[in-house]
Amino acid sequence: MRRIVVSTLVMTALTGTAFAQDAGDGPKKPDMHELARNSSLPKSHADFSRFYHPPGDKVIEQPDAFRLLFRTPNGLPDGYAERRGNAVIYYDSTGKVTRVQPLPAGTDDP
Repeated sequence: MRRIVVSTLVMTALTGTAFAQDAGDGPKKPDMHELARNSSLPKSHADFSRFYHPPGDKVIEQPDAFRLLFRTPNGLPDGYAERRGNAVIYYDSTGKVTRVQPLPAGTDDP
């Protein structure tokens, strides 16, 4: 019985010091996810005005990859378009090329 009481007191003392050490560090520092969410870095921007998109489809922009995703009104994938060099290539929902749109020579942005 004495061993149980002593071991309980020891465990209580050890956990109490652990809580005291955590509380003594000061204010909690932000983690990596909080820093990324509040980043002051500029967001990617791309001009998709020259891209054709199917009428009635929902368009999702991915400016970092210079890509547009197309979804049907039901939410099903309907294909995507991405810029490659001086052309915009359109793919269907299975990934096969359906159309190639050449861009004028004066368009230099990626």
